[in-house]
Amino acid sequence: MIRTPLIIDTDPGVDDALALMMAHAHTEVLALTIAAGNVGLTHTVRNALTLMERIGASTPVYPGCPVPLVRAPSEDAALVHGTDGFGDVGFPEPARRAETETAALALVRLSAEHPGATLVALGPLTNLALALRLDADLPSRIGRLVVMGGAVNGHGNTLSTPAEFNIGFDPEAAHVVFESFPLLELVDWEASVRHAIDEQTFDRWLDAGNERGEFYRRIGATSRAWNARRGRSGIIAADALAMAVALDPDAVLRSECHPVAIELEGGLTRGATVVDWEARLEHPANAKIVFDVDMQRFGSLVARALGAA
Repeated sequence: MIRTPLIIDTDPGVDDALALMMAHAHTEVLALTIAAGNVGLTHTVRNALTLMERIGASTPVYPGCPVPLVRAPSEDAALVHGTDGFGDVGFPEPARRAETETAALALVRLSAEHPGATLVALGPLTNLALALRLDADLPSRIGRLVVMGGAVNGHGNTLSTPAEFNIGFDPEAAHVVFESFPLLELVDWEASVRHAIDEQTFDRWLDAGNERGEFYRRIGATSRAWNARRGRSGIIAADALAMAVALDPDAVLRSECHPVAIELEGGLTRGATVVDWEARLEHPANAKIVFDVDMQRFGSLVARALGAA
């Protein structure tokens, strides 16, 4: 288990909430930089502040860019997460307010103040791309970049069939990030599906948990119902899986390094993560793709975040 401080770029989002609870249960979180994605930026910032209040954390929250870098906003995920991104439970307005510094500037500053910190990107990569355009040396100050995104075999979860949501929401931003970092750790959608948590096990954790578990039960009801209608079994906790990799690198049982690029123009494939599996183009490997994670270690991290361990 690492104790390296985390900077988390996120678009809360029910699945993001579980990952953020995991992070705060296990290590120091320096900041949350907030993206639009699962729902609009007003909601994602509000949800981040609400969650920090609910878990008693003082982590600063920095609002980011409300739209993708180039094209008009893509589809959001309100059907999955609820209109407000937190299951439409109707929480009161948080007492805390977001910081006035914007996310991209905060990323540049925090990477300078805390060199070697781990950056975990759980949403569209707009904020990080803007930070890279402001400071091209930023990757040299980041110890690890763990990205939840992509679908390396083309089994995505967007209307652009091969694309995963986070990459598909802002492909240009993803292109900037993948081109800028010498090696990032990629936890893709397909890995998340393979590592779905058994629902009965998850419910036992919720039942054994504290107020954090009850909070997550409430916000997660909408997404669980949506997945059930789609015939998906288990709890697909994509952001939580990425956070487990960030917190416990030794939980990774199998990974491979390959060159990965983002498709920007394809009419049917925009936002796809294209892997050069055999290095035919002779480009350097820029992504360590995570294939298998120890489910027991992953589950332990989740259970503790819910107050069940």
